[in-house]
Amino acid sequence: MPAPRPAATDAAPPPVAAPKSEAELQAEALQRRHWRALRKARAEGFLAGAAAMLRPGDLALDCGANLGKVTDILARTGADVIAFEPDPWTFERLATRFAGVANVTLVNAAVGVSEGRVRLHRATNFDSNPSGASVKSTILSGGHAIDDSTGPEVALIDFPAFLRARLAERDEIALVKLDIEGAELDILEAMDRASLFDRIRVLLAETHERKFLHLRPRFHALRQALAERHDPARVNLDWI
Repeated sequence: MPAPRPAATDAAPPPVAAPKSEAELQAEALQRRHWRALRKARAEGFLAGAAAMLRPGDLALDCGANLGKVTDILARTGADVIAFEPDPWTFERLATRFAGVANVTLVNAAVGVSEGRVRLHRATNFDSNPSGASVKSTILSGGHAIDDSTGPEVALIDFPAFLRARLAERDEIALVKLDIEGAELDILEAMDRASLFDRIRVLLAETHERKFLHLRPRFHALRQALAERHDPARVNLDWI
């Protein structure tokens, strides 16, 4: 009887992909720019459509107001706008911009799912470019290009509780915009558990899976759950 053949121990190496040509790299870069431009256009269109439905007496909430681009769009409709911005550097400029605008209320605080004080983490390039980097400020640690070691302490508002208090005063909240660098995940989960979406006419949020990779499974589960229960024309998690 012939002896058994020894098992092979050296697998063939995987084929090495040929380096991409300059033309291929340029085509990929162009495709990425096209995708970003298309996404931006869709987001701006969605906001314009949502703002067109606002009327004086409506309530719109701008969470993560930054320098006030969205706040201004909402305020021009005549709706009552409450804008939350935690970063003191940014809030100072926001307050100057909307000084004397009667239908805008500014709140120098972060929004989350509890009340108190919290550390605000800024982008690593904040000191050299505060105007551009301030949009990245977050109350979550572990984000890409975020300095977790420094940053101001800021007020924190329990946003689901804030929503319940406003809804005790009115039938609905016309619009909620969330662009809060990852902190939207806890808030959206809490809103879903409390069925708060039912009395919000339109919610638009930017989610930050790319910035917080360890949160991707939770973001995925949240997206699936909300897509099953709510029309994406009302609850838009792909705003930006």
